[in-house]
Amino acid sequence: MHMQLEREHVLFLAPLLILAAVSWALLIWQAGMMNGMGLTMGMGIRVFLAIWVVMMVAMMFPAIAPMNLTFARVQRERGSFGLAFVPAWIFVGAYLLIWTLFGVLAYFGANAASELARTVPWLLMNAPRIGGGILVLAGIYQFTPLKRVCLAKCCMCQQSLLEGWRDGRLGAFRMGLSHGLSCLGANWLLCVLLFPVGLMNIAAMAVLTALIFVEKVFPQAERIAWIAGLALTLYGTLVIVVPAALPTWGTGM
Repeated sequence: MHMQLEREHVLFLAPLLILAAVSWALLIWQAGMMNGMGLTMGMGIRVFLAIWVVMMVAMMFPAIAPMNLTFARVQRERGSFGLAFVPAWIFVGAYLLIWTLFGVLAYFGANAASELARTVPWLLMNAPRIGGGILVLAGIYQFTPLKRVCLAKCCMCQQSLLEGWRDGRLGAFRMGLSHGLSCLGANWLLCVLLFPVGLMNIAAMAVLTALIFVEKVFPQAERIAWIAGLALTLYGTLVIVVPAALPTWGTGM
């Protein structure tokens, strides 16, 4: 039974990691083709959301793999007792739906900011400093109680999963939504940072992916978040003083 469960875990985990790897390949390929201006690089909402979903798969799937495996294992164990089996992809899909809806908000917010910058020249001239301010805000957020609570729930263990367990497909969907909301609460400002540095900035995506991964998977997640918060605050302050310290990629508002 143990070997069977391990084999099933591999069969579940492998597609997740392959999908993340393919998403990274698509992003690297697409980054070389994008030359639009503005925070959304001139993309329509359909194209933007398609790229946003690929970005979230690339950035989030490595970090949520342990929780997805835990969900799959619990489902399989419950199935061995004759309880209804629910595919883990329902849980994963609900998680991704939360980030997709956030992408819709991010798109309209970024376009509104770009439109405002066209009517207020001061904003355009000080875009790097505004980006520095967003970095500082993201750094400060790392120290807030909301970040701490959301990160703790996002990193929840099997015991926490069992305590909030819901049966059936609808239950799995609701659990995925709940987990997605927790991770969104922990990481939303980190994802917003992609706009001031360039939506298709692969280096920035890689750094944020690594940070999200170590916050979620490694012990002492709260301490890691504080270290990242201090680094973001210091770097954002530097950018406000020296705007050229912010490397941008096609972010002209």
